[in-house]
Formats: sequence, structure tokens, C-alpha cells
Amino acid sequence: MTMTAPSVPSAPSAAEVPGFVDVHAHFVTDSYIDGARAAGHELPDGIPNWPSWSVAEHLELMDRNGIDTAVLSISSPGVHFGDDAAARRLAREVNEAGARTVRSHPSRFGLFASLPLPDTDGALDEIAYAFDELDADGVVLETNSHGVYLGDKRLEPVFAELARRRATVFIHPTSPVCWQESALGRPRPMVEFIFDTARAVIDLLFAGTLERHPGLEVIVPHCGGALPVLADRIDGFMKLFMPSQDGRAPDAVAQLRRLHYDIAGPTVPRQLPALLRLADPSQLLYGSDYCWTPPAAVDSHIASVNAAPVPVDGATWQSLTTGNALRLLPRLTC
Repeated sequence: MTMTAPSVPSAPSAAEVPGFVDVHAHFVTDSYIDGARAAGHELPDGIPNWPSWSVAEHLELMDRNGIDTAVLSISSPGVHFGDDAAARRLAREVNEAGARTVRSHPSRFGLFASLPLPDTDGALDEIAYAFDELDADGVVLETNSHGVYLGDKRLEPVFAELARRRATVFIHPTSPVCWQESALGRPRPMVEFIFDTARAVIDLLFAGTLERHPGLEVIVPHCGGALPVLADRIDGFMKLFMPSQDGRAPDAVAQLRRLHYDIAGPTVPRQLPALLRLADPSQLLYGSDYCWTPPAAVDSHIASVNAAPVPVDGATWQSLTTGNALRLLPRLTC
């Protein structure tokens, strides 16, 4: 009897390995930039220049870095520049522009729709339009809108509706209202964005928004900003000052562990390990922050992430974060 060696499965081809899903990717339009500049945002958040963006340039960057899909959103300063009616028109305009890109390249792009907060009625109208007409994958919310933070009771109807739809909510930082004093003349994304991210999530915790709406899927950017090193301090203060009516002490750490976190930014070698002391690897997502992050910096970031230790045996950062993203955003598997 002739013995044959057992067959050894061949390694999957490059085409069989799913590329990154980029949940923190931005776009701009000429009319959006014109509107922001007209409202005084000539140097957005202290950055010297507005970025340029095109589908072709974005796809080239994605192909070079093994990114299969990018979920587009408008970054800071958002769409509300002081006038509710103008903000509603601008939100509709950028959302329709993003949706056209998704329709043209359905396997390469997704969309987190912008809302004209703090205009609650306008936001509710845009939620309905974005999900029911544009098939958006979720929404993007700035950490504050003219000083109205996400836990503000005026925004409760917005979170109630998003929770009813079991929506994905991508939080994006913007300048705090006190940036003139706190930023010390330096670009606000360097430090202010990190702390405003933490401030917005802390506000959601203390307002009870996350507990009231467990169906929300929330993505926190930049490895959670300052949250990983503040989590125990926040938890201690919540237990001191927020006793539950049923006698249970609120657990900030448990609530933070339910959230999703993208790893955009210079997060290696220090910030990402800190996040892994708070969040399970199943909650981590890839983010490039393109087009606000220049292409060369995106290349460098993805190389540094790929070189970092992976917290799951047998996984790569690509397989880990992409698997997480596809569970969160199942339309992207189509």
C-alpha cells in the first residue's frame, strides 16, 4: 500500500487576506472649505493649511498601504458655524457628496454622516435622511458643538434616536471653547484634541448616556485620547459622586471597556500599550486620519503599527482590526 504525505494547506494569497478597514478617514469638498473659511476657519484648529482630497488620491494611498475600505467623515470643525439653517444645508451637502463617493466605489468607501449639532431638530432630520436615504454606515459627532458637549441633556433625543437605530457613532475631537487660553498658540490637534476626546466621553459617562442607551456602538478616536491613563481616576470620582438609585455604584471602567477605539495617530510605542490595559483587543480598529494626516505620515504610522507586538496570538494588526471592523460595520463585507 502506498502511503501519501498529508496535504499541507497553502498560504492564502494576498487577495484572500482582507486589507485594513479604516474607520477614521476624512474627506473635504471645495464648498465645505469655502463655507468654513467664510466662517473664520482660515487656519482650522490652528493647522496652517486646509488639506486637499480626491477619490483618486485616496485610493492610491489605500492601495499602497493595504487598506481595502475607508469610512469617510468630515473632521473638525464640523458643519455648524453658528447658523442653524446654514448648518442643515451644509450637513446635507457633505453627506450627499460622501454618499455619491460610496455609490461610485461601494467596496472601497463607507460614510459616517455629519449632523448639524447643536441643532437637535436638524440633527434628527439628518439622521433620518442619512440612514433611510443615503444608507450611511453611522454618524460622526464632534466632541463639542459650540461648547455643547455630548452628555448635554439637549442632545438626549439625538442619542435616543441613534440608539433606537443601533447606530455606530464615531466621536471626533475638535477645539474646546477655551482653546484661546489653553492651547498656548500651538496647533490644537496636538494636545487639545486628546483632552477634548476624554472630556466628551467623561461627559457621556457622568450624564448616564451610555448606560441609558446600551445599543449605541461608540468609536473613540486616537486610542481614547487621555482616557486610558484617567480611567481609574474617573471611576473613583463616579463612585464618590454618582451613587446609583438601586444601590449599585457606577462602573466607569466597565463602560469604557464596551467602547471601540481606533488607533489613529502616533500611538506606538506608548499610547497603544496603555489602551490595551483598558480595552480588549476585540474593541480595536484601524484609523489613518487621512486626509488631515499627510500621506507620508500615514505610510509611517501603518509601518509602525505593523511592527508593534500584536495582542492576539496568530493575528496581525490587519486581521485583528479588520475582523473587529467588519463585525461592527457588516455592510462593508458586501
